Amino acid sequence: MAQDVTPTIAASSQRPERQKYNVPKPVPAYYPHSGSPIYADKELYARIAKAPKKLVETHTCAPRSGIAVTIPAKSVFRITTPKGPQVCDLNIWNLHNPRERFWAARTRQLHSAHVSTFDRLWSNLPYLRPLVTITADSMEARHDEWGGRVHDTLGTRCDPYVDKLISGMDNDLHCHSNLTRSVMPYGLTEFDVHDVLNVFQVTGLNEHDQYFMEACPATPSDYFECFAEQDLLIAISACPGGDLSQWGWGENEESTKESKMVDCCRPLAIEVHQLQNEKDTLKCWNPPQYINYKGNHGLRGPQ
Repeated sequence: MAQDVTPTIAASSQRPERQKYNVPKPVPAYYPHSGSPIYADKELYARIAKAPKKLVETHTCAPRSGIAVTIPAKSVFRITTPKGPQVCDLNIWNLHNPRERFWAARTRQLHSAHVSTFDRLWSNLPYLRPLVTITADSMEARHDEWGGRVHDTLGTRCDPYVDKLISGMDNDLHCHSNLTRSVMPYGLTEFDVHDVLNVFQVTGLNEHDQYFMEACPATPSDYFECFAEQDLLIAISACPGGDLSQWGWGENEESTKESKMVDCCRPLAIEVHQLQNEKDTLKCWNPPQYINYKGNHGLRGPQ
């Protein structure tokens, strides 16, 4: 059966206490210069959030499973927790070119390690443009006494390989596997699954600089809403760890009935909305463009 989570600290090379080196307080390393599109136009995206919309599709993701959904550009999609707390692992691709996909690390650098309203989810190189802009978040900028924050780019999906590394057991019940199965009908494979945005997941770094997870606090009324900047394929996994209140390693088919994790797994849902007055609402909006880098990485042709 799944191993109990113990209160002991995993080994770390990092010291828990701070030392004073008399260095100046650091500032964010990534910031926009004049004219940069890094930050969203708050007036525009607030207008999108408040605009009348028509619900055109609803998709349910069963507990411990995954689904993939196409999202037309200029639509708004909302991820919800209809039955209560449940962690969601989110992948995003350009529908017409799946080589362009969500880049968690650069999103983390441009915005923050946890994201919320008006932050953008950026694509990988050489594209580097927003896939979506977050327009609404019912758990906006939550920050608890342990430093835990919600909607995480620090960690990534659970997968059967790290479970085997940690526990020595084979286990198909992982977000990586859910996402892999969900995108296969679209011609994608395991190699297309990438680092996720952990929606509704509360995480942080402890005093040893180690990644930690807390129980998901989402309620049936919570949601995470995004504006699609381009035609997208998105995939979500209802994490087999459920709300993470009973998570552990080493679960397999034989021990599933005994696992406490099963009891805290719930469905997710995706709602797709269409703007009713698209022309007026999207006044001043332009489709995001690729970064127009004209160099060639220092390569030169024949002299």
